[in-house]
Amino acid sequence: MAKANAAFMKALNLSPELEAVVGKGPLPRTEVTKKLWDYIKSNGLQDSKNRRNINADSKLKAVFGGKGTVSMFEMTKLVSKHLS
Repeated sequence: MAKANAAFMKALNLSPELEAVVGKGPLPRTEVTKKLWDYIKSNGLQDSKNRRNINADSKLKAVFGGKGTVSMFEMTKLVSKHLS
């Protein structure tokens, strides 16, 4: 059985903008991603035509650097700037 990667499980500090979306930190990167997707799905922010895109509301725009629409892959890069 493979051992879990300790780097993914390390709790990281969150920026205030990210905490507004996923809740208070520190949280591991995996939990941040899970909570981010819960927020996106519960608020219907996934684009209906292109499911790989996320349409940001005001809270997510703060996390995404002011961008209104980002791809799933771009989202990971933008969110990592809010983790330390």
